[in-house]
Amino acid sequence: MSHLKEGDAAPAFTATIETGSTIHLSDYKGKKLVLYFYPKDDTPGCTAQACSLRDGYNSFIGKGYEILGVSPDSTKKHVKFREKYSLPFSLIADEDHAVSEAYGVWGEKKFMGRTYMGVTRTTFVIDENGRIERIIKDVKTDQHTEQLLG
Repeated sequence: MSHLKEGDAAPAFTATIETGSTIHLSDYKGKKLVLYFYPKDDTPGCTAQACSLRDGYNSFIGKGYEILGVSPDSTKKHVKFREKYSLPFSLIADEDHAVSEAYGVWGEKKFMGRTYMGVTRTTFVIDENGRIERIIKDVKTDQHTEQLLG
């Protein structure tokens, strides 16, 4: 689904996080960034993925990584999700799908015979210079930290 490949420049973005603050990809220049796209707050797979990243957070920070989650949920839902699971990283409220579309992860999905538009769970590792170092499409939600750092 994604048109991006490893080595490409990561698409620039301006987005709103759960606090209502505006962030930009350029805010992370000089740092490694784990940018993970997930379908919906507080669902089993998305919770397992967020908690895996939460549990490995200190390892990521120790290796120079920042983490940002992206879903179409609102800032209000993100606040509840972060608080409920004590997530130490910010979540982008991509309600207009602009960031998801830029990264090629917004599109048609099928589930139980139903077709709908949504986010395809995908993680991008972006290097200090804003280039895509790695793309993970086959995300193991409950082992995502090991998948990224292992």
